This record gives sequence, structure tokens and C-alpha cells, in this order.
Amino acid sequence: QVQLVESGGGLAQPGGSLTLSCVVSGDISAIYDMNWYRQAPGKQRELVASISIGDDTDYAESVKGRFTISRDNSKNTVFLQMNSLKTEDTATYTCNVEVQLGESPLVNDYWGQGTQVTVSS
Repeated sequence: QVQLVESGGGLAQPGGSLTLSCVVSGDISAIYDMNWYRQAPGKQRELVASISIGDDTDYAESVKGRFTISRDNSKNTVFLQMNSLKTEDTATYTCNVEVQLGESPLVNDYWGQGTQVTVSS
């Protein structure tokens, strides 16, 4: 099947930076949208950033100008560069991708396990 392995989470100070990575593996013929979601304790999950197969990007208003999503299609990897971090960015960040497998015409959603980002002084 498909596996997603996230890395790069951890502790950062306000104003600091972190870069998240999500590597997708499996019998993949195409990866369409690649997304980062986050969920803080007691809050609903929100879409933070997305990037299409054509490299079109979209961001939540709360992270525009601070976060940058990018992808390396040769490595089936999506990144989230997070700058000027704020305490309110503290959350579990989860990678989500739309994948077409092998010779199947179907496109399915897959999710990572999540990586914790904590912003605190």
C-alpha cells in the first residue's frame, strides 16, 4: 500500500523556524494534491497548506507569509517550511496526499501519523 513518513517536528521558540517533511512510498503512479493539516488540543483540524501536482499552492490565512509548502516529485516528498513561528502554531501536523496506485484509475486519500510542533519560550 502507501506509507507516509513525517519528520521535522519538535520544539521551537517564538519567531523560530522548523521544516516538516513527508515522504510517500508505495506502488505510486501519481501524487496529486499534497496537504498539511494541523490540529491543536481542543480545536478542529484545519488545512494549513496545500500544493497541487501543478505546483499551485494555497494557505490558511493564519500562516500566509510565514509558511511555505513545496514538493519534490522525484522523491515523492512534500515539505512545509515554517518561519516566524507563533505559540498558536503549536499543534500536531499531519501530511495528507491524494495518490493513484499502479495501474488503477482510482485516486485515494492517505494520511500520515502526525508530527508534533510545539512553539514555546
